[in-house]
Amino acid sequence: MNGFENNKPFLGLYEKALPDNIDWEERLLLARQAGYSFMELSIDSSDKRIERLNWDKTKIRKLRVIAEDMEVPIMTMCLSANRKYPVGSSYKEIRNKGVKIMEDAIKFAFHMGIRIVQVAGHDVLADEKSNDKTRETYLKNLSRSVELASRLGVLLAIENVEIFSANSIEKIMYFINRIRSPWLQIYPDVGNLSAMSLNVLKEIKLGESHIAALHIKDTVKRVLRGIPYGEGDVDFISVFKTLKEINFHGLLLLEMWADDNKDNLSAVEYARNWISEKINQAGYL
Repeated sequence: MNGFENNKPFLGLYEKALPDNIDWEERLLLARQAGYSFMELSIDSSDKRIERLNWDKTKIRKLRVIAEDMEVPIMTMCLSANRKYPVGSSYKEIRNKGVKIMEDAIKFAFHMGIRIVQVAGHDVLADEKSNDKTRETYLKNLSRSVELASRLGVLLAIENVEIFSANSIEKIMYFINRIRSPWLQIYPDVGNLSAMSLNVLKEIKLGESHIAALHIKDTVKRVLRGIPYGEGDVDFISVFKTLKEINFHGLLLLEMWADDNKDNLSAVEYARNWISEKINQAGYL
């Protein structure tokens, strides 16, 4: 499997980096051909992807077998559906649906063999104002989900996002310190940190003993998507040097989105090679 041999970087690919209109066999085969070691499954706010959480055990097992046959395990899940259904929302119906989605995602991960579920740091919708009450509601419902995850051996990890209440690792540490469970950690997005004009290296060090995995993407100020690697502001060499300094050797996930007007296989191959070169330049491995 890519990444196990010769100290190669153990890099994963976001599901959405490849076209949506291909089946899982082809998607995982392309990821393997491009040199990736694992894939991250997406449960976003679309009905199509949320519906995956209703799959029966047989259908989940089938996907797991496909991943094993392709030798590209699905190791992580990006649970971004809670951006639309935040578990701290003041709207009861939205909040309850968000809690149900998170619980279903944990059960799906258990049956699929997914190790880490990245959960959104959003406590409210875009049209709501985050406050002490919404943050405490988020904390309460997250704690409830952590209890379920711990019983099933699934790790939850919070992503830093663009909203004020969770735009930094420092702010996410509030929830980590309140819940105090080994089954709740941080899944930082270095691109998001940079786009929020934060000190990326300082933020990484603030969460160093709680980082489960990292999203690796390039960004510019306030633009969190669609910036090709090398065309943004993220200082990847310094990031990898810092990861080496804090002795982090966990999962690194390249977050990209497919472009119907481009050769996506070439794009993901280029991205992997480009990031691998930065890793080498940093002396990370």
